[in-house]
Amino acid sequence: MYPITRPFLMRMDPERAHAATLAGLERLYALGMTGLVTKRPPSHPIRAFGLDFPNAVGLAAGLDKNAAHIDALFALGFGFVEVGTITPRPQAGNPKPRLFRIPEEQAIINRMGFNNDGIDAAIRNIEASRFVRANKKPGVLGINIGKNKDTENDVAWRDYVTCFERAYPFADYVTVNISSPNTMGLRELQEEQALRRLITSLFESREQLAVRHGRRVPVLVKLSPDLTEPDIDAAARVFTELKIDGVVATNTTISRLTVQGYSTAAEAGGLSGGPLLARSTSCLRRLCSRLDDDIPVIGVGGICKGADAVAKTAAGATLVQLYTGFVYRGPKLIAECAEAIRRRKVDRASGIANFS
Repeated sequence: MYPITRPFLMRMDPERAHAATLAGLERLYALGMTGLVTKRPPSHPIRAFGLDFPNAVGLAAGLDKNAAHIDALFALGFGFVEVGTITPRPQAGNPKPRLFRIPEEQAIINRMGFNNDGIDAAIRNIEASRFVRANKKPGVLGINIGKNKDTENDVAWRDYVTCFERAYPFADYVTVNISSPNTMGLRELQEEQALRRLITSLFESREQLAVRHGRRVPVLVKLSPDLTEPDIDAAARVFTELKIDGVVATNTTISRLTVQGYSTAAEAGGLSGGPLLARSTSCLRRLCSRLDDDIPVIGVGGICKGADAVAKTAAGATLVQLYTGFVYRGPKLIAECAEAIRRRKVDRASGIANFS
């Protein structure tokens, strides 16, 4: 069905198409017809961060900012879904237009700016989901948190702790987004001292929450692909010293080297999709080489086919996430990537190299 609807969606304004797609998916789910648009991925359980994932392919944050479509997205076969980015207070994000396509490269440029309805609205949506009400666990739920645009960096940790505390009872894991290029100054929180203070604040909060709720929710940090090698090394050093539960590598890039010549490339914002693959995977590989082996990494950025997902795992990723490739390829990409990763694991176990 997606190949039929895709041409119509691609002629729409990108942000309207985004909303229409989610509304259509929600309708199919309500009618029990999700199977019309997807093929269930193969069973391939993976354990990471102390959690059991049905398969290694997840949805990256950004598609379901307000956690309003959890059940429908899980029904597509994702092993895990990450919602957000969510901030303490609602905010409109940056002025429109703020979402642009480069279809020739299966790429998108966005400068959304953490537009969302706030953490309280997101939690209400999660509470209303079948995922919570029926206590059904089709997969792992991640909640991606950020700071409000008008919160100064020196007190940004308060915004993250506020969201963390509200999300804690519902999240299987929480991702700390300090790498979006669309909130002014946010990436400065990746600097070593700021990063150390932020993680320490969240860990202190978790010690109290773990006693109250009887479980320790894993904390992950999402990094930028635009970090220099010394910055990646410094981040890895902090993560290792503080024993972070995991890392998400990477967010979008401000670089335009791979899309020069396209008029849309002049738009400000983060570039995602196919042109990001090499840069993101290079960052992932260096990060994995510097981290302790017991710190899993989620590889995200530029996955448009099964071989791209395999490239992430070959670089050290335990799990992968889709976003822009999913927009262009549709739900079939989920099963394609899950099968490619499963096949690589089987081939490695039998001593056969396979990167196709």
